[in-house]
Amino acid sequence: MAVYEYRGLEIRSGKATKGVRDAESPKALRTLLRKEGVMLTEATEEKERNRRAKRDIDLFATLRRASASDVAIMTRQLSTLVRAGVPLIDSLSALMEQVEKESLVRVLGQVRESVNQGIAFAKSLEQHPRVFPALYSNMVAAGEASGNLEGVLERLADFMEGQARLKNKVVAAMAYPVLMSFVGVVVVSVLMVTVVPKVTAIFDNLGQALPWYTQLLIFVSRGMANYWWAILTVVVGGAYWFQRWKKTEKGRLSWDTFRLHAPIFGRVNLLASVARFSRTLATLLSSGVQLLQAMEIGKNVLENARLEGVVAEAIGSIREGESIAEPLKRSKAFPPMVTHMINVGERTGQLEQMLENVARAYEADVETKVVALTSLLEPMLILVLGGVVGFIVMAILMPLMQMNELVQ
Repeated sequence: MAVYEYRGLEIRSGKATKGVRDAESPKALRTLLRKEGVMLTEATEEKERNRRAKRDIDLFATLRRASASDVAIMTRQLSTLVRAGVPLIDSLSALMEQVEKESLVRVLGQVRESVNQGIAFAKSLEQHPRVFPALYSNMVAAGEASGNLEGVLERLADFMEGQARLKNKVVAAMAYPVLMSFVGVVVVSVLMVTVVPKVTAIFDNLGQALPWYTQLLIFVSRGMANYWWAILTVVVGGAYWFQRWKKTEKGRLSWDTFRLHAPIFGRVNLLASVARFSRTLATLLSSGVQLLQAMEIGKNVLENARLEGVVAEAIGSIREGESIAEPLKRSKAFPPMVTHMINVGERTGQLEQMLENVARAYEADVETKVVALTSLLEPMLILVLGGVVGFIVMAILMPLMQMNELVQ
């Protein structure tokens, strides 16, 4: 069967509709839709659509892309169907009717087609790394090899939901300070460019010396009003250069090292990366993935070049016969508690459980620290913005009050 993206009209209401369905041919699709009360007007096979997508730039593709939460929900549903004894092909077909994101429906259709051709489920998932990362496909491969696919899928769903939940909490906690900072910068910029020049224009004919803070305000205001284009160019150019530098190997390593040692936020970045690594490693090992392969996959979820280098060196040391904890401890990049608990887990044969404990403890610590930081950031932002506005008001009112005293 092929996967088609179609457009049509509802026969009863005449309302336009669209969607993704699988059918043997466009003629079969037309017949199928007519039974459902839809008149087909356009149908594009997935392969043809992919060729068009390479030529066209879709500005809203990111918004329509399946998120980690969408994949987690789909995985949970697939686990339920497989556990109930539904064949994998039928389970994928059922999911295609339940999933709302069209991009995910198309991917599931391609995966089902590959599985129907005799390709292993994990290998079919590997063809779509943007939706199903290496962690996902490797765990599925381990589940297929052990005959416990439903259990692995359920563990995968738990893992992805937990990671999405933690990320959403952090994003929600930081949303208000970021929004407040943006609004504050916009308001102050508008005041300095439009309001302050008109008010301070009356000081030009005073014929008396202005306070230093009023002179500073006038200087900054005129600079922003006359050279806003230069300021904007410097800001945009600096941001572009920084992004280019950060993509280089040396730049990424320097920036990620700074992130781990930055004041206030450095500890949070370290704990978040270690929590992701520990959770991923524990999930992979529990699913039957080999240690070195699990370490390679876990290295990619750290999202920090400095820590990735440490894990890469540890993998080399493990191949030479060392334990996991020793090279991590030697690097001094991972917190002592992590290396100690990994060491205990190796000696007692409970490595997965110890990694789970580390992940659970550090995820809770990250949540606590983020909430504490945001609770401090909010009053600090209010004080800073209030101070800036207060300075502007004082710099304008003080000369006016002096004028009033001279007149009297």
